[in-house]
Amino acid sequence: MITFSDIYEAMRKEKYSEQLQLLPKKFLVDASEYFREKKEFLSKETDLFSDMAIKNKKKLENALSSFRDLLRIRKKKILNLAFVASEVGISKKDFENLLAFEKELFEEVVKILERAEKNRGADMSGAQKDERKHGLVRFLEDVPEFLGFDGNDVGPFEKGEIANLENEIVEILEKDKRVEVIEDD
Repeated sequence: MITFSDIYEAMRKEKYSEQLQLLPKKFLVDASEYFREKKEFLSKETDLFSDMAIKNKKKLENALSSFRDLLRIRKKKILNLAFVASEVGISKKDFENLLAFEKELFEEVVKILERAEKNRGADMSGAQKDERKHGLVRFLEDVPEFLGFDGNDVGPFEKGEIANLENEIVEILEKDKRVEVIEDD
């Protein structure tokens, strides 16, 4: 079971260290459980102005604040780490301290930085930029929600509504005469 002290100590270590700190595998789950239990306890408190209730409420607020600070500090370090990785590579030691969702964030940021670097190189050599991947359209009729190529829901859209959609989707909707493409000059 995690305590306020554990959350605060994790934040303090993260704050005063240059390296990304290793958190227990179940840290997020345990922290979530801690917050849920504290909120539950406070909701059962009959006298909200008792010293005990005020103390517990303050403890919960401090724990939430420390937790948010911890995640903010870690995100900042991950962004910095991604920048370094896109330039020169990454230290295996740093990558091992990332939580699962942080690894995903790191990988996506590195991909974006590498793509930006590639585009910068293309711009400097005078090469044509990649064709736009999205198009601006106006809906000519109501269109219910549908599944996009990435597996995420898209829509619903109302007649007259304007949206920026992937070119593949624009082509399909345009063939069905459900949208008109808005040309930009």
